[in-house]
Amino acid sequence: MTAPAVHACGDTALLVEVADLGQVLALLEAVSDRREAGALTRLVDVVPAARTLLLIGEGPPHLPALREQVRELLDEWRPPAPGAPIATHGPHVRIMVRYNGPDLDAVASLTGLSVFEVVRAHTGTAWTVGFGGFAPGFSYLVGGDPRLRVPRHEEPRTRVPAGAVGLAGAFSGIYPRPSPGGWQIIGETDAVLWDVGREPPALLRPGATVEFVDADGEGMP
Repeated sequence: MTAPAVHACGDTALLVEVADLGQVLALLEAVSDRREAGALTRLVDVVPAARTLLLIGEGPPHLPALREQVRELLDEWRPPAPGAPIATHGPHVRIMVRYNGPDLDAVASLTGLSVFEVVRAHTGTAWTVGFGGFAPGFSYLVGGDPRLRVPRHEEPRTRVPAGAVGLAGAFSGIYPRPSPGGWQIIGETDAVLWDVGREPPALLRPGATVEFVDADGEGMP
């Protein structure tokens, strides 16, 4: 198995490169455990991505100490095999969705499913929060039904409303605020993805699982 690669990222951070998202989330959990145990004292913030974990330190004078602490962690870490099922370690979040998106029929056509089957596929398998990006509160959700893999629009919309639920490639996601976007929109939700008055502000955090629920079946107003 290839060992994680550690790269300097500017003069205050380290970028750890691993095999896949499953290893990223496993390493994120290992880092969290270390911090809770009082180790990794020079670490200020952690940012997961599809194949990397960015570890941000206190500043340039402390980068060598952070590198040594990270090296000790990696020497003891036993990562899951590449391609192994992603282990979840966060909360379980239920999100009510009205499946009325403008691309719902197109997604059905692209996948060869009926609209009903698209909704069943989206709600039938729990998704895992892989990482955030694009906008505060936006999370890339993975691990859903593989039949729902559809391409982005070749020409993005200039405005997608807040709460729009979409699909793109292997991901599902929810737009936390109005913005341009090229995802296939299949529904909408009233869930608040980002609230600076909440701790933490993000509703969905890496490692959590998300269960989409068809509002028409559970009485969403």
